[in-house]
Amino acid sequence: MRKPRKDSKTPHLVTPLPGPKARALIAEDQQFTSPSYTRPYPLAVGRGFGAVIEDVDGNRFLDFTAGIAVCSTGHCHPEVVAAIAAQAHTLLHMSGTDFYYAPQRDVAKKLAEIAPGEAAKRVFLTNSGAESVEAAFKLARFHTGRQQVIAFFGAFHGRTMGALSLTSSKAVQRAGFGPLVPGVTHVDFPNPWRGPSADQCLAQIDKVFRRSVPADEVAAFFVEPIQGEGGYVVPPPDFHPRLKALAEHHGILYIADEIQSGMGRTGRMFAIEHWDVVPDIVCLAKGIASGMPLGAIVARADLMSWPPGAHGTTFGGNPVACQAALATIRLLERGLIEHAGRVGEHLRARLTALAERSGLIGEVRGLGLMIGVEIVRDRATKLAAPAERDQLIQHCFERGLLLLGCGPNTVRFCPPLVVTEDEIDTAVAIFGEVLGELA
Repeated sequence: MRKPRKDSKTPHLVTPLPGPKARALIAEDQQFTSPSYTRPYPLAVGRGFGAVIEDVDGNRFLDFTAGIAVCSTGHCHPEVVAAIAAQAHTLLHMSGTDFYYAPQRDVAKKLAEIAPGEAAKRVFLTNSGAESVEAAFKLARFHTGRQQVIAFFGAFHGRTMGALSLTSSKAVQRAGFGPLVPGVTHVDFPNPWRGPSADQCLAQIDKVFRRSVPADEVAAFFVEPIQGEGGYVVPPPDFHPRLKALAEHHGILYIADEIQSGMGRTGRMFAIEHWDVVPDIVCLAKGIASGMPLGAIVARADLMSWPPGAHGTTFGGNPVACQAALATIRLLERGLIEHAGRVGEHLRARLTALAERSGLIGEVRGLGLMIGVEIVRDRATKLAAPAERDQLIQHCFERGLLLLGCGPNTVRFCPPLVVTEDEIDTAVAIFGEVLGELA
């Protein structure tokens, strides 16, 4: 299949949206796939290259979703594709739970080397972010002998039963699935623009300790360095250091869910590095393998104390996915992390300038290429505008720009880390035009 040329004009729309081939694909898809999927607009993808998506009718879009922050090195990066193809000619699968092979060893070694902290580490490889969270949940209970955990309102940790029990982003994600895994208590996550403050959130934890869950029964805090699905909320500078100090004081494990924020997206390999905090366990997935299904937990070696048979996986650590991850990490270390930080500053500056001209933007926030734009009806009262946010995303799609929402009323900008300043300028121009029309 022909790939879009790097110099092709993007966006470039050649049919009404959706086009005839897309309409046919969508109609058949809707006959056979689960109605639980959330498709915000009728995009039927044909191929991708860099920060460009081409649909089945030949319409080209600027992709500022990166497959929900997954395609970190861009769509079909040649070095990642070459690594996948070379491995596919040698070995597709042999189950790393039961046997040894070099790609799994190499990824584990590399992740242990680059994860925050100087202590020795060990790695468990999974298929997805939800599986990484499940593994961390089990390991925390096993190692500490404690049953309780504390998570945060607004958090998204996945949809399998343990991960879902930690998730508290949208009620629809939990409705009808109870009883969930017991022993999970939620408290507020700090939001510098809307509140609550870090003091208020930590006071809630203290109240939980005093009134319902003794601190010495809590195995772990599960926390996203930056809340993703919850609205791309960046906490105050003192929150993570204080939470980690509280965890250490009570012998509670600090588990950082870096599934969306990790692997270079914020201009650091791991977002938690912005706060100089060293987690006890890090959960990874999404951008780790540029689109191949792979996740991981990285824990201090002394914490990964479960015996053979206590936890396993059939497909986690698949050799093809591991080679994609190794190629991805090489690209990140070779300049993509710095690039994400640099062009992320450009994106944030352009969106901040736009906010000064548009009353629909309440706040622009984020780090690197993890930027959220909160849409409001009135900036002074901070009245949320979820319907306007959804219209904005839909109209941007109709202009050739792919975006997604997060939280009740925020637009997330999470393009591939290879995005250029010219592509950012084009995206912000489209976004601004649509904002002006809605206003």
